[in-house]
This record gives sequence, structure tokens and C-alpha cells, in this order.
Amino acid sequence: MESVSSSSASMALLPETFQGARDDIAGQIGLIWEQVKAPVIVPLLRVAAFLCLVMSVMLVVEKVYMAIVIVAVKLSGRRPDKRYKWEPLRDDLELGNSAFPTVLVQIPMYNEKEVYKLSIGAACGLCWPSDRIIIQVLDDSTDRVIKDLVEMECQRWASKGINIKYEIRDNRSGYKAGALKEGMKHSYVKNCDFVAIFDADFQPEPDFLSRAIPYLVHNPELGLVQARWKFANSNECLMTRMQEMSLDYHFTVEQEVGSSVYAFFGFNGTAGVWRISALNEAGGWKDRTTVEDMDLAVRASLKGWKFVYLSDLKVKNELPSTFKAYRYQQHRWSCGPANLFRKMCMEIVRNKKVSLLKKVHVIYNFFLVRKIVAHIVTFVFYCCIIPATVLVPEVEIPKWGSVYIPSIITLLNAVGTPRSLHLVVFWILFENVMSLHRTKATFVGLLETSRVNEWIVTEKLGDAIKTKVVGKAARRPRIRIGERLHVLELGVGAFLFFCGCYDLAFGRNHYFLYLFLQGSAFFVAGFGYMGTFVPHS
Repeated sequence: MESVSSSSASMALLPETFQGARDDIAGQIGLIWEQVKAPVIVPLLRVAAFLCLVMSVMLVVEKVYMAIVIVAVKLSGRRPDKRYKWEPLRDDLELGNSAFPTVLVQIPMYNEKEVYKLSIGAACGLCWPSDRIIIQVLDDSTDRVIKDLVEMECQRWASKGINIKYEIRDNRSGYKAGALKEGMKHSYVKNCDFVAIFDADFQPEPDFLSRAIPYLVHNPELGLVQARWKFANSNECLMTRMQEMSLDYHFTVEQEVGSSVYAFFGFNGTAGVWRISALNEAGGWKDRTTVEDMDLAVRASLKGWKFVYLSDLKVKNELPSTFKAYRYQQHRWSCGPANLFRKMCMEIVRNKKVSLLKKVHVIYNFFLVRKIVAHIVTFVFYCCIIPATVLVPEVEIPKWGSVYIPSIITLLNAVGTPRSLHLVVFWILFENVMSLHRTKATFVGLLETSRVNEWIVTEKLGDAIKTKVVGKAARRPRIRIGERLHVLELGVGAFLFFCGCYDLAFGRNHYFLYLFLQGSAFFVAGFGYMGTFVPHS
């Protein structure tokens, strides 16, 4: 009797409207929603929408500005060889090979079973006087078998007269940055003038050094020469085609603009040549973030060194073709810059060696807009705010913010890869899916949480995927469902589908067309059907 009376008393405390709907859970949720929406949800959503519109304007202005600059650069013919002195290096009858500077070629690797032969072979095939080049293989592998294979490959090339050094460490402290830093400590490096860096899946053409080094030899103000990436497996699957579109824009526009206007851009960590004196003056390699390459570039720029980007010098490499590998890579590439911005913002502001224009470019254009705003606005605005306005019709997004600006940004990005223009819709959906991880990683970097220094080497498959697929063709591979499910993507997909259904039934903006497509893209990623699937051995 006491429990019954207490239950009656508690019910008496509820409003009459709630008592009338106490047996209807959906009705109760609807009533709570209506009471909370006006005083809380609507104001918060309006503020969020306004901030996203401001960020969208920042992003589109940056895109249009870079488009104008790149057109001006192309029309004016401001090629690197017009802006900087370039003459080929030739043998000197009196000086002999000493007319050529000594170059160190570093190849950092970690358990690179599938690609180590390709990278070492390409480096050993570089055309440069044999007594003026040192190939340095920095092997951090933890697999004993792979270490033995890499060492044997180095010995094979050494037997052919190649000056190749196989270097290992006792630990992986600092990961890639630690390996590169340790590699610079060896006594034979003191005689080197420049250092070329190639990741384990990069295969430079034989003439790479003869095309890049003259810029550094004839222009003492240059500290870095960066080459463009060329993707060997861009046609492997739809995911690699999408990556090609994004990276082509980065190299065709962002790097070109930075090189032409400011003589500054972010070093890509590979396929580049550093002046060793510039590298040392900047403080050498540091492992304080997961973008040690960008860290070094910013510090060298603050010391007054200039960089040049060579769009016609291309180095073949491999794109990550599994969704798991790509997610890890994008976490590192998004978290690192945000964390570096947090660490270096005030250092850039206080610097007295570079101009105010360059400071504004580095802080605003390079870091804030491209590395932070671009990630946040893509996910928060297009995958959260716009879908939420379907449920809260009191908040309206102007057409210029929901249609015109996204269309301009998309078109300006797509021109970097003309052959893939017909895939632009898939690219939009793919980029929005990946913006979930990029936004999460950006906040991890800004707030410096536990995953801020997480470093997982991007898996390279080389020809392994072809071998495995052929070898397993006779029997169906076992698929472990737990390994392929991604809860975050599934959750966002469910939210978008719910909003799409609600808009189809009650809405007036016809957002459901976009919401169903984008929701489907999140579901495809959530169930692991994106990228190449590698059968279990």
C-alpha cells in the first residue's frame, strides 16, 4: 500500500499534460522535446549555424583566393626556374666529382615487407656520382624476419658498389622523427651538404637529384625543395580515386600557391631535399607532434629559409587502400597540425625574422582555415547542423550557405583532378564521412588529449593485395564482422536517415535527397565496405 501511495504522490508532481501521456513513451518524449526546444535547442542551434556560416565564408574566400593566385601564376609563367637560378651540374675536368655536393638519402621504414625492395632499389638507382651519395636505410622494424630481409637487400646493393648504410636503433623513441634524428648523428653525415628523404613506398626516378639539387646549389636562401607525389595505385578502388582528388588539389593549388607567393608550405615528410644547414639551424627533427615534417618546415621558415615546390618533379608512391589504414593516416594528419598550431601560435606571433604578411599566412591561411576550420565546418555544418534544422524548422539556413558556398568549394577542389569530375558526388560524400574522424582528431590535437601522439604507421600493400586476392580466389575469405563495424559512422548514418525520413514526411526544404545519400555513405563506411578488403591469410 505504501508503494502504491508513493507512486500516486510522485505522479501528482508531474504536469497534467504528462499524466495524460504517461502510458505513451513517444508522446512523453515529444512533450519534453517541445518544452526544451524553444528555450534551449533553438538558440543553441542558431548560434552554431551562425558560426558555421562564418567558417564557411572563411573557407570559400580562401579557396577563391588560391584559385585566383594559381591562375595568375599560370598566366604569368612564374615557374620555379624563372624565379630561382637553375643550371644543371656538370663534371669539372679539374675538380672532377667534387663539383657535385655530397647527398645523403634517408629511407625510414618500419616492417615494410611489401615495399622495402622497391624503395631501396629506387634510391640506389639515383643518377649521382657514386662517391658523392650515401644511401641510409633507417630500419625501425620489430619483426626479426623483415629486419633480416632488409639487411640482406642492403648488403646486396653494397656488393654492387653502392655506398649504402643499414642503421637500426635499440628502440622506436620518437618514431619517424626519432629515426631521422638518429640518422643525422652518424659521423659520415658531417660530409653531406643535403639530405633527400623518401618514405618506404616512394620510388624516385633516376634523375630526381639532378633536377632538384641545382636549386639548392645556386640559391643559398633556399632550404627545401619539395617534389609532387604521383600515385601508383590511384585506380585500385573508389576510395583511392577519392584520395587522389583531395591530394591533387593539395599539390596543384595549395603547395603551388604557398611556394609562389610566400616561399613557404608544409613539408610533406617525403620526396623532398633539405639543406642540412637549414635543418640544423631550425633545431633538427622533433617528435613533439605526429607531423614532424610540418613542425620542421614552420621552424625553418621562422629562421628565414625559403622553400620551392616543383610540380613537374613527380615521385611515385602508394595510397592507403584499406579503410582502416586510411583512418589512422587521417587521424595523424589532422591531429598533428592542430596540436602544432597550439604549440607554435605564439612563437610565430613573436618571431621577428619574417614579415607580418608571412605570419598572417602561416597562422590564418595555413593553420586556422586549412587545418582546423576546413575539418570542423565540413562535419559540424553538413552532417550535424543542416540535418538538425529539419527537426527544428525555426532555424533556417540561407540558400547561399547550404547550396552556393558548398558548390563553389566543391568545383574549385574538383578541378585539380579533371579525369575524376564525374565522381564529384562520390567525393563529396566520402569527404563528409572522413570529416568525422578529421574533426575528432582536430579537437584531440587542440585539447591535447590522450591520443594526441598516437602514431600508427600507414600500411603499404605493394603487390601483396594482388597476390592474396589471386591466391584466395578459390575459396571465400572469412569476414570477421567485429573488425569491420565502425560504431561512429553507423551512429551518424542513423541520425542522417532519421532526419531524412522526418524531412520527407514533414519538411519543406527537400534536404532528404542529400540526407539519404549521405546517410548511405556513412552506413557503407560503418559496415566496412569502403576501400580494398584484404583476405585473411
